Amino acid sequence: MKNIIIFASGSGTNAENLIDYFKDSPQLRIAAVFCNRPDAFVLQRAARLGVPAEVFTKDDLWGGRVTSLLEKYDAWALILAGFLMMVPPAIVQAYPGRIINIHPALLPKYGGKGMHGMHVHEAVVAAGEAETGITIHLVDEQYDHGRTLFQARCEVLPCDTALDIAAKIHLLEQEHFPEVVDGYLSTLLKN
Repeated sequence: MKNIIIFASGSGTNAENLIDYFKDSPQLRIAAVFCNRPDAFVLQRAARLGVPAEVFTKDDLWGGRVTSLLEKYDAWALILAGFLMMVPPAIVQAYPGRIINIHPALLPKYGGKGMHGMHVHEAVVAAGEAETGITIHLVDEQYDHGRTLFQARCEVLPCDTALDIAAKIHLLEQEHFPEVVDGYLSTLLKN
């Protein structure tokens, strides 16, 4: 059994979806949720679902405490599910090809520092885009830059607001994120 750690910063709908998806997996297990915000609702979701959680600061992330926690949980892969901080190069290098992120746009568009959540959807509306979507990708040393594993698209109607787009993106995330993660990590286990 290989342990997965979910990193999250917000409400945790994607984290909950992943925990539910993998709860009966014979080979992959969500071992813990790591969160950089002590007030994030994802911590309540994790507690309700019986998954351990760890809260840390930016200094913990860059200073080595998070690396020690990853070792404590015998982490094999990391999933960023609404995690808003840059992953330090030392962690990226410790888990080559085993850190997966989901982004609420069709990268390389609308990626990079500060481009998350409603900021992305507002930028899509402002640009008059006809479509948007999600990108599931590997994490490297740059924001929203690693190899794309999967994209799903949805139409942006002229009357759509950022909130309308957020709802469409949420449906795509719920439908595709766990299966793409499972497919990719299962392939790694076979090789």
